[in-house]
Amino acid sequence: MRFTAVHGFKKAELTRWAKSHLRPKSLVISDGLACFRGIEDTENFHHAIVTGGGADCVALPYFKWVNTMISNVKNSMHGTYHAINKKHLPRYLAEFCFKFNRRFDLANMLEQLIYSSIQTAPMPQRLLKLAEVRW
Repeated sequence: MRFTAVHGFKKAELTRWAKSHLRPKSLVISDGLACFRGIEDTENFHHAIVTGGGADCVALPYFKWVNTMISNVKNSMHGTYHAINKKHLPRYLAEFCFKFNRRFDLANMLEQLIYSSIQTAPMPQRLLKLAEVRW
C-alpha cells in the first residue's frame, strides 16, 4: 500500500498523478468522481462504479478495504499527533504506510527501519525539516 498527497480532485491533477505513480496498462477502479477521467488520458484503464453516496456505498465490496484503510490512517494520525500540518502530510502518510506494509512481521520492523536508515544518504537537519515539496 502506498499513499500520496494530491493537490485537489481535478482531472489534470489525477492525470499528472497517474503518469508518475501508475504502471502503464493498470486498471483503476473509482467511485465515478469526474476527476478520475484524467486516468483515461494516460496509458491506463479506468472503471467507474457510480456509488451515489450515502451509507450504502460504503458496503460495496469494491471499496470496503479502501475505506477501511483510509479510516485507519485517519484514526492513527489523529490518535498520534495533536495537529496534522498539511506541509508534512507526505511524511505522516509514509510513516503509516511503513507500519502497515510491515504489520505481519512486527519482530523485524525495527531491524528494517535500521537497515533503511543505513541505506539512506546522510542529510543535514535543516533539510530534514523541509516538506516533501522539495523532493
